[in-house]
Amino acid sequence: MKRNESGESLALVSNIQKYTIHDGPGIRTEIFFKGCSLHCLWCSNPEAIRPERQLGVYPARCVGCGSCVKACPLGGAPIVFGETGLARVARGQCPPDCFRCADACPGHAIMVWGTWYTVAELMRIIEEDRRFYLRSGGGVTLSGGEVLLQWEFAAELLTACRQAGIHSCLESALCVPRAHVEAVLPLADMLVCDIKDMDSARHAADCGAGNELILDNIRWAAGTGIPMVIRTPVIPGHNDSFESIAAIGRFIRDELGGAVMQHQLLPYRKMGTEKLASLGQSYPMGDDFEPPPREVWEKKLLQLAEMLREDWGVNAFPGSSQGMN
Repeated sequence: MKRNESGESLALVSNIQKYTIHDGPGIRTEIFFKGCSLHCLWCSNPEAIRPERQLGVYPARCVGCGSCVKACPLGGAPIVFGETGLARVARGQCPPDCFRCADACPGHAIMVWGTWYTVAELMRIIEEDRRFYLRSGGGVTLSGGEVLLQWEFAAELLTACRQAGIHSCLESALCVPRAHVEAVLPLADMLVCDIKDMDSARHAADCGAGNELILDNIRWAAGTGIPMVIRTPVIPGHNDSFESIAAIGRFIRDELGGAVMQHQLLPYRKMGTEKLASLGQSYPMGDDFEPPPREVWEKKLLQLAEMLREDWGVNAFPGSSQGMN
């Protein structure tokens, strides 16, 4: 675990989002930890995948001031301009951990994905909205990326939240060693985790890893008694068949012993494309991959949720906020 000069633990965070209402009950502050053990084709937070600081480039924000070139130790060689201004940054030419161009850019045309925080710094941010947590039954949600890749820090932060009387939710794919889960989960008040597909080969093709470790960790978590929400992003042409979703319902009913308070079916939305472009990457599912019309996917999610409730006795809903408060 990384520490600062004072010996305090540090975590690499890609984003902090306040006033979120979808990832746990009430109004919440959500902290997105950087680094992920999966690489889902439809990921909406691609800036959180790699466990390192990265340059994000937004040419449309460029004001043409030249501050980035002046700050660059290579005389601006990696910074490429086009007819209308900044075009891209040739990241492979940059010195390791430089980021001077981003620090100098007044318009955030060049920025950095990833900031190091101590527990105390995050707690100050979390405490700013305590009154909203108290009124709404909310709190803090640790998400990602994959928060349990930085499990030691997560344990310290959750301990601080518990000591401060702030409700905590752990949102994890659980594709991590069991020891990480065992060390952190007892410190959280709620768990939100995904079952994307029961077919391990398809899971590996879509997400970069099979599902065996994930399912084993979910079985273990179910035995702890922690309130648990299962989520399934329903992706057209991948896991959206009634057979695929029914397999998840069977697993919840037969192997999780009534531990799941809710199964949320999330609609596919083509998100993260602007962030991918800022990283110099293309959309993994293809630029032409689009969801069906709202009236089509909305009806499909309602039918899938009804099937889970009636055939498998699973408390299933479309979306991420019903019945959480």
